[in-house]
Order: sequence, then structure tokens, then C-alpha cells
Amino acid sequence: MKKRARLPEQAVSHCTGGGAGGPCGVNPPDTAKIHIGTCAWTHDDWRGVFYPEHLPSSERLAFYARWFDAVEVDSTLYHIPASHVTAHWAEVTPPGFRFSCKVPREITHERKLRDVDEPLAAFLHGVEPLREKLACLLVQTPWWFSPRHDEHALRDFIRALPSGFPWAVEFRDEAWHLPRIVHLLEHHNVAWAWNDLSPLAEADAAAFGFFPQTADFAIVRLMGDPETKYFPDGSRRHHYAKRAWLRAQSLENWAVKIRQTAEAVGNVFVSVNNHFEGCAPFTLRELAQRLGREVKLPSDAEVHPQEGRGQLGLWE
Repeated sequence: MKKRARLPEQAVSHCTGGGAGGPCGVNPPDTAKIHIGTCAWTHDDWRGVFYPEHLPSSERLAFYARWFDAVEVDSTLYHIPASHVTAHWAEVTPPGFRFSCKVPREITHERKLRDVDEPLAAFLHGVEPLREKLACLLVQTPWWFSPRHDEHALRDFIRALPSGFPWAVEFRDEAWHLPRIVHLLEHHNVAWAWNDLSPLAEADAAAFGFFPQTADFAIVRLMGDPETKYFPDGSRRHHYAKRAWLRAQSLENWAVKIRQTAEAVGNVFVSVNNHFEGCAPFTLRELAQRLGREVKLPSDAEVHPQEGRGQLGLWE
């Protein structure tokens, strides 16, 4: 019998200390069940910070995969990838590496999950070389996608999803926070993507939001506040090269939730956006420590090989 979905529990008190069983007494799960990575690997801001100064962009993924075991692919939202490209991604990453690929916006935003057989088939063909390395195929619904106008389309889309792929759905409109939608995803083993889009002032409570468990895996996305990314003219506000606004208590709370979830359902895939704290690799190192897992990042000698060795690492 299929396990019933776990609806969100009431917020527990924030924990500040650890014990013999780890933070808040939570026994550490098998950390192999927890896969962590960033949202995309192509950020130019990381050149000279995470990536070596003169590393060709074509070699970034292989370098990235030395340090993390998962990544969220943003480019597939904008265009369907060619199968030879995804085959290369699979080739240059180790066996345990996992990709979360966004479903193209032609399907989610333009067609609003309606009449999507052709583009969906083309997308699945494009990601086929990654099949054994997929964390999920992420269906991101837009802010204006609502139950009032789009629930029937969502239901038809979910029911028709091809088997053999791990699927997840992200809802931006809280109107979708309904038991019947939770049960729909549960029935089809589709993960409800857990998004933290909290403003900094509300960050400490973010891990206790509406996060139902609807599949035999979980998708966690630590995004940060999207309202503060850009100036009114569309230009970026930030250079993502260091942890600029800290969310220490939020990371502690998320670590507890991730550990509990890994014990309950198995694999948990965590993606962190630069905007969550200012530089995703830094944040992942901090989160990993709270999960009882060590993540070492490139030393100064690796990032700046021309300057020789003997300097302190940027990440130490």
C-alpha cells in the first residue's frame, strides 16, 4: 500500500544546540541519501572565487562535480537541450552525480500545461542521456498559475506524465496549498518542491512552511527573496562572490528538516541559489556542516594557480 502523504507539521521550536545525536538530537541519516548542489554551475561571478581564473567555461561542470554531487539546470527552462549536450554532461560527472532539470517554460508558462505532447516528448528526448542521473524533472508553475483557472490542466498533465522519470512540481501561488492537490501528487509519486523564497526578516521561520511530502524522494530549493535580486531597470543588485547576508538559523532549521526527511523517504536533493546568502558554494559548505557532512571547496592555490602555493585557502 502506498504511504500517505505527510502534510506539514506545526512549527517546532528553533534549536540552537546539538547533542549526542546531532543538532536537536536528530540522529544523522545516511548522508549518501542527501545530495547537495547549486542552482546552475555557469556563474561568471565565481571565476577567481570558486573556479580557477582561466578555467574554460566548457570545463566548469567537470570541475564543479569534484566538489558537489548534484546541480539544478536552469538552461532547460529556456530551451530544450540537445541530447549530445546532455550526454556530455553525463560523461563528465561521476556515477553518483544527480541533475534536476527544469521543464521548458514553453510547457509551463506559454502553454500552461495544455497541449504539450510535442514539446514534452522533445524535452524527454533531450534529457534521455541523463535518465540514470536525474534527481527530478522540475515543473515550475508561474505566479499567475492558479487553481481557479488551471487545476483541470494540472490534473490532466500530472495524469499523463510518462513513467520512468522522477517528477516534481513547484507552486508559487499559495492557493494550491490544498489537501486535494497534495493527494494528486502523492497518487502519482510526484514530489512537491519545497521552496524557501523568504525575505531575510522572515528567514528563521521558512523551514516550517507548507511542505507536504508526496513522493519517495524530496526536492528542497533554498532560493532567497526574489524581490531583492534586481534594480527597477532590471540590472542585478549583487555580485555573487561571498556570503553577504547570513541565514544561520534558517540553515540550522533546514538541516534538521532535511535530516528528518532523509530518514523518512530516502533521497533528498537540495539546491541552493546564490541569492539565498550571496554565494551558493559558501552556503552549501555551511549547510553540509550542519548535516554532518564535510564539503571542502577549492583552495586559493587551485583558484589562483599562477600565484603559487602557500597562501591560505579562500574557503578556510
